[in-house]
Amino acid sequence: MPHRPHVNKPALRAGRYRQKGVGLIEVLVAVLILSIGLLGIALVQTRSLSGNNSSMARSMAVVASYSILEAMRADRANALGGSYNKTVAGNNCNAVTSSALAQERLRAWCANQLAAQLGAAATTTGVISCTAGGVCTVTITYDDSRGIGPASGSSAATAYASSSTQTVVTQAAL
Repeated sequence: MPHRPHVNKPALRAGRYRQKGVGLIEVLVAVLILSIGLLGIALVQTRSLSGNNSSMARSMAVVASYSILEAMRADRANALGGSYNKTVAGNNCNAVTSSALAQERLRAWCANQLAAQLGAAATTTGVISCTAGGVCTVTITYDDSRGIGPASGSSAATAYASSSTQTVVTQAAL
Protein backbone atom coordinates (compact mmCIF):
# COMPACT_ATOMS: atom_id res chain seq x y z
CA MET A 1 0.00 0.00 0.00
CA PRO A 2 1.44 3.34 -0.94
CA HIS A 3 2.40 5.72 1.75
CA ARG A 4 0.19 8.78 2.12
CA PRO A 5 1.61 11.96 3.45
CA HIS A 6 0.17 13.22 6.67
CA VAL A 7 -2.48 15.87 6.03
CA ASN A 8 -3.35 18.34 8.69
CA LYS A 9 -7.16 18.48 8.61
CA PRO A 10 -7.55 21.63 10.71
CA ALA A 11 -5.37 23.49 8.18
CA LEU A 12 -7.72 22.47 5.37
CA ARG A 13 -10.69 23.67 7.33
CA ALA A 14 -9.04 27.01 8.04
CA GLY A 15 -8.50 27.49 4.28
CA ARG A 16 -12.18 26.95 3.63
CA TYR A 17 -13.15 29.49 6.23
CA ARG A 18 -10.88 32.11 4.67
CA GLN A 19 -12.81 31.84 1.37
CA LYS A 20 -16.26 32.69 2.76
CA GLY A 21 -15.86 36.50 2.55
CA VAL A 22 -14.86 36.46 -1.13
CA GLY A 23 -18.37 35.38 -2.17
CA LEU A 24 -19.89 38.36 -0.40
CA ILE A 25 -17.47 40.78 -2.08
CA GLU A 26 -18.27 39.27 -5.47
CA VAL A 27 -21.99 39.75 -4.82
CA LEU A 28 -21.43 43.38 -3.81
CA VAL A 29 -19.41 44.08 -6.97
CA ALA A 30 -22.11 42.42 -9.09
CA VAL A 31 -24.81 44.54 -7.42
CA LEU A 32 -22.73 47.68 -8.04
CA ILE A 33 -22.31 46.86 -11.74
CA LEU A 34 -26.01 46.02 -12.06
CA SER A 35 -27.06 49.28 -10.40
CA ILE A 36 -24.81 51.31 -12.72
CA GLY A 37 -26.38 49.52 -15.69
CA LEU A 38 -29.90 50.23 -14.42
CA LEU A 39 -29.06 53.91 -13.96
CA GLY A 40 -27.85 53.96 -17.55
CA ILE A 41 -31.11 52.43 -18.74
CA ALA A 42 -33.06 55.04 -16.76
CA LEU A 43 -31.04 57.83 -18.41
CA VAL A 44 -31.71 56.41 -21.87
CA GLN A 45 -35.43 56.17 -21.05
CA THR A 46 -35.50 59.78 -19.87
CA ARG A 47 -33.81 60.99 -23.06
CA SER A 48 -36.23 58.92 -25.12
CA LEU A 49 -39.25 60.50 -23.45
CA SER A 50 -37.78 63.94 -23.98
CA GLY A 51 -37.24 63.19 -27.66
CA ASN A 52 -40.79 61.90 -28.00
CA ASN A 53 -42.17 65.12 -26.47
CA SER A 54 -40.13 67.18 -28.91
CA SER A 55 -41.24 65.06 -31.86
CA MET A 56 -44.88 65.35 -30.84
CA ALA A 57 -44.62 69.14 -30.67
CA ARG A 58 -43.09 69.25 -34.18
CA SER A 59 -45.88 67.03 -35.48
CA MET A 60 -48.52 69.27 -33.90
CA ALA A 61 -46.91 72.33 -35.51
CA VAL A 62 -47.07 70.67 -38.93
CA VAL A 63 -50.71 69.68 -38.36
CA ALA A 64 -51.49 73.27 -37.33
CA SER A 65 -49.90 74.68 -40.48
CA TYR A 66 -51.85 72.26 -42.69
CA SER A 67 -55.03 73.12 -40.81
CA ILE A 68 -54.86 76.85 -41.53
CA LEU A 69 -53.79 76.25 -45.12
CA GLU A 70 -56.91 74.11 -45.66
CA ALA A 71 -59.08 76.81 -44.08
CA MET A 72 -57.51 79.37 -46.41
CA ARG A 73 -58.13 77.14 -49.44
CA ALA A 74 -61.81 77.06 -48.50
CA ASP A 75 -61.79 80.89 -48.29
CA ARG A 76 -59.48 81.55 -51.23
CA ALA A 77 -60.79 85.04 -52.05
CA ASN A 78 -59.99 86.41 -48.57
CA ALA A 79 -56.66 84.58 -48.52
CA LEU A 80 -55.57 86.09 -51.83
CA GLY A 81 -56.85 89.47 -50.63
CA GLY A 82 -54.50 89.40 -47.64
CA SER A 83 -57.10 88.87 -44.89
CA TYR A 84 -55.09 85.97 -43.45
CA ASN A 85 -51.70 87.73 -43.59
CA LYS A 86 -51.35 88.10 -39.84
CA THR A 87 -49.17 87.22 -36.89
CA VAL A 88 -51.00 85.55 -34.02
CA ALA A 89 -49.62 84.77 -30.58
CA GLY A 90 -50.71 81.78 -28.53
CA ASN A 91 -51.30 83.93 -25.46
CA ASN A 92 -53.51 86.50 -27.22
CA CYS A 93 -55.76 84.76 -29.71
CA ASN A 94 -58.60 87.25 -29.31
CA ALA A 95 -56.49 90.14 -30.63
CA VAL A 96 -56.86 88.93 -34.24
CA THR A 97 -58.58 91.48 -36.49
CA SER A 98 -59.43 90.80 -40.10
CA SER A 99 -62.48 90.23 -42.29
CA ALA A 100 -65.26 88.40 -40.42
CA LEU A 101 -64.69 84.88 -41.78
CA ALA A 102 -60.88 85.13 -41.79
CA GLN A 103 -60.91 86.62 -38.28
CA GLU A 104 -63.03 83.78 -36.90
CA ARG A 105 -60.88 81.13 -38.58
CA LEU A 106 -57.66 82.73 -37.35
CA ARG A 107 -59.03 82.94 -33.79
CA ALA A 108 -60.12 79.30 -33.87
CA TRP A 109 -56.77 78.24 -35.35
CA CYS A 110 -54.87 80.19 -32.72
CA ALA A 111 -56.92 78.88 -29.80
CA ASN A 112 -57.40 75.26 -30.91
CA GLN A 113 -54.09 74.58 -32.63
CA LEU A 114 -51.41 76.99 -31.42
CA ALA A 115 -52.40 77.71 -27.82
CA ALA A 116 -53.95 74.33 -26.98
CA GLN A 117 -51.34 72.12 -28.64
CA LEU A 118 -48.09 74.12 -28.53
CA GLY A 119 -48.61 76.34 -25.49
CA ALA A 120 -50.52 79.50 -24.69
CA ALA A 121 -47.38 81.64 -24.42
CA ALA A 122 -46.04 84.73 -26.14
CA THR A 123 -43.30 82.56 -27.67
CA THR A 124 -45.91 80.48 -29.52
CA THR A 125 -46.61 82.41 -32.71
CA GLY A 126 -48.07 81.76 -36.12
CA VAL A 127 -47.18 84.01 -39.04
CA ILE A 128 -49.16 83.73 -42.27
CA SER A 129 -48.04 85.43 -45.44
CA CYS A 130 -49.73 84.92 -48.83
CA THR A 131 -48.74 86.44 -52.16
CA ALA A 132 -51.25 87.63 -54.76
CA GLY A 133 -50.24 84.59 -56.84
CA GLY A 134 -51.59 82.24 -54.17
CA VAL A 135 -48.36 81.00 -52.59
CA CYS A 136 -48.72 81.04 -48.80
CA THR A 137 -46.09 80.59 -46.13
CA VAL A 138 -47.09 79.56 -42.61
CA THR A 139 -44.35 79.96 -39.99
CA ILE A 140 -45.02 78.52 -36.56
CA THR A 141 -42.62 79.22 -33.69
CA TYR A 142 -42.91 77.55 -30.29
CA ASP A 143 -40.89 76.84 -27.15
CA ASP A 144 -39.37 73.35 -27.14
CA SER A 145 -37.36 73.62 -23.93
CA ARG A 146 -38.47 70.11 -22.93
CA GLY A 147 -36.82 68.66 -26.03
CA ILE A 148 -33.53 66.80 -26.19
CA GLY A 149 -30.45 68.64 -25.01
CA PRO A 150 -27.39 68.00 -22.91
CA ALA A 151 -27.50 68.22 -19.15
CA SER A 152 -27.31 71.73 -17.75
CA GLY A 153 -23.85 71.10 -16.32
CA SER A 154 -22.29 70.13 -19.65
CA SER A 155 -20.27 72.50 -21.80
CA ALA A 156 -22.65 72.07 -24.77
CA ALA A 157 -25.65 73.25 -22.71
CA THR A 158 -25.14 76.87 -23.75
CA ALA A 159 -25.54 75.90 -27.41
CA TYR A 160 -28.96 74.43 -26.65
CA ALA A 161 -30.05 77.24 -24.37
CA SER A 162 -30.58 79.60 -27.29
CA SER A 163 -32.14 76.95 -29.54
CA SER A 164 -35.08 75.87 -27.37
CA THR A 165 -37.33 77.88 -29.69
CA GLN A 166 -38.27 75.79 -32.72
CA THR A 167 -39.67 77.01 -36.02
CA VAL A 168 -41.69 75.05 -38.55
CA VAL A 169 -42.15 76.67 -41.98
CA THR A 170 -44.71 75.32 -44.45
CA GLN A 171 -45.14 76.78 -47.91
CA ALA A 172 -48.00 75.78 -50.20
CA ALA A 173 -50.04 76.98 -53.14
CA LEU A 174 -53.72 77.66 -52.55
